[in-house]
Amino acid sequence: MKIGDVYLVEIPTDGGHEQAGLRPALIVQSEEKINELPTVLIVPLTSKTKATIFPFTFLIEPNQSNNLSSSSVALVFQLRAIDKRRLKHKIGKLEKRMILHMKQILKEIMELNTK
Repeated sequence: MKIGDVYLVEIPTDGGHEQAGLRPALIVQSEEKINELPTVLIVPLTSKTKATIFPFTFLIEPNQSNNLSSSSVALVFQLRAIDKRRLKHKIGKLEKRMILHMKQILKEIMELNTK
């Protein structure tokens, strides 16, 4: 399990505006830390492409690397930790340029600007 891997996950329903249910999600936690913890940080995806109107999102087009079945929006602003047991199986992996883009958005949303 590595940063940029695309997994099918079961996200619990909290009753709010968060994404929930069985859906693809991106792994956003370093490989070393994944092995140490019972949880993993993910960014949920949605097939509702209108979600790109929200800040801290980006569009992912399906390809042979990510194996998504449709255009999907990464909802970086919904970054969350889930129990690793909610990971069903790996679907694919983001391309390197998309991983770099996701990392940049994560830096922006958490104001981790390096000077």
